[in-house]
Amino acid sequence: MKWFSFKNFLKTTLFLISILIIILIVSGVSYLVIDKVQKKNNLMDIEEYSPISSLIVEENPLKKSKYPFVDVHSHQWNMPLSDLSGLVEEMDSLNMGYMINLSGSGFATFSGNQSLDNVNESFPKRFGIFVNLDLNKIDDEDFAQSSINILKNAVKQGAIGLKIYKNLGLNLKDSKGNRVKVDDPRLSPIWNTCGELNIPVLIHSGEPSPFFDPIDKFNERWLHARQKPGSFRPSDKYPSFNTVMKEQHNMFKNHPNTTFINAHMGWMANNLDELEKHLDSLPNVYTEIGAVIGELGRQPRRARQFFIDYQDRIMFGKDTYRKSEFDVYFRVLESKDEYFDYYRKRHGLWKMYGLNLPDEVLKKLYYKNASKLFPSIDISLFE
Repeated sequence: MKWFSFKNFLKTTLFLISILIIILIVSGVSYLVIDKVQKKNNLMDIEEYSPISSLIVEENPLKKSKYPFVDVHSHQWNMPLSDLSGLVEEMDSLNMGYMINLSGSGFATFSGNQSLDNVNESFPKRFGIFVNLDLNKIDDEDFAQSSINILKNAVKQGAIGLKIYKNLGLNLKDSKGNRVKVDDPRLSPIWNTCGELNIPVLIHSGEPSPFFDPIDKFNERWLHARQKPGSFRPSDKYPSFNTVMKEQHNMFKNHPNTTFINAHMGWMANNLDELEKHLDSLPNVYTEIGAVIGELGRQPRRARQFFIDYQDRIMFGKDTYRKSEFDVYFRVLESKDEYFDYYRKRHGLWKMYGLNLPDEVLKKLYYKNASKLFPSIDISLFE
C-alpha cells in the first residue's frame, strides 16, 4: 500500500514537472515570437525609444553656472554624519556658493542637531539648515507650545527656516482619522512664530496637476505613472489638486506677516498666468524652480517674460541633488539653445529651449533674492 502511494506520488510529481516544463517552453517561444513580430513591425516600448535628432542647431552645454548661486531647495539626508568635503568640491565645480538643506533635522527635535554641528565644524559658510516639525502630533495637548519651543531653539542654534513636507494636505491625518488641511487653524501658531522669528517657511503642497488626473492616453505624465505609480493621487483616496492649492493659498493669505516660499513654483509652472495672479495677490510669497525646469524649458518665450517681470520673487532650487542634472538648469536659464534633452524621460517627453535670461535677472535668481531672505549668507561668496 505504501509503495503504491509512493508510486502515485512520484507519477503526479513527474506529471506536474512535465507540465511546468511545457509551460516554460511555450512562454519562452511566445516571448521570442512576440519580440520578433515587434522588431519586424518596428514596435517598441516608449521607454526604449530614444531617437537621435537630425536637427542641426547651435549647442552650448554648460557644466557650471555663469554666476555663483544659492540652491534653496536641496535634501542631504546623510548630512549629520557625512564628510562634507566631497560635496563642497562638487558644489565648487557647479559654481554653487551656498546650499540650503531642507531635511536638516529630521522630524523630532532640533536639540543637539548633528547636521548643524557638522556644518559648523567643517564648512560654516557654505550650508544653511532648515528645521522640520512632526505634524503627526497635531492633537497633542502641548503641540502648539512644543512646536514653538522647537522653532525658537532651532533658530537660536542656527536654523534659517522651516520646511513643510507634502504629507500636509494629502495623507496627514489627525487622531480622529481626518485629513489635516493645509490651512488647518491648529497650525497657525507655527506660521505666526516663523513670522516673529523672521524665518521663511518653504512648503511643498500637493503634486503636479496631472498626478491627480486619470492615468490614460491623454495624461502627459503617463510614463511617470507607469514608472512611479505611487506618485499619483487618485480621487477615491485624495482631495483634488484645486482643493489642496486653495487650502495652501488661503493659509498664505491668513498669515501676511510670515514669509512663505511656495516650492516648485507652486506647481503652476505650466500655467504662468495663474502664478502671476498668485504672486500679485500675496506679497509675502516667493517661489523657486526646483523640479520644474522641464516646464519652463518647453515655453521659452513665455517663461523668459515671467522671469523678467517677477525677477524679485524667484529663487534657484533643484530639489533632488544630482550633480549630473544641474547642466540642464544652467542651459535652460542662460543659453539660447534649441531642442535639447531633459535628463529624465518620465518628467516629460518634450525637448528644452533656452530662456537666455538677462544678467541682472540671473543674478537675482541665482543669489540676490536668496541673500535678502537669508541675511546670514555671506555675500562675499557671490560678489
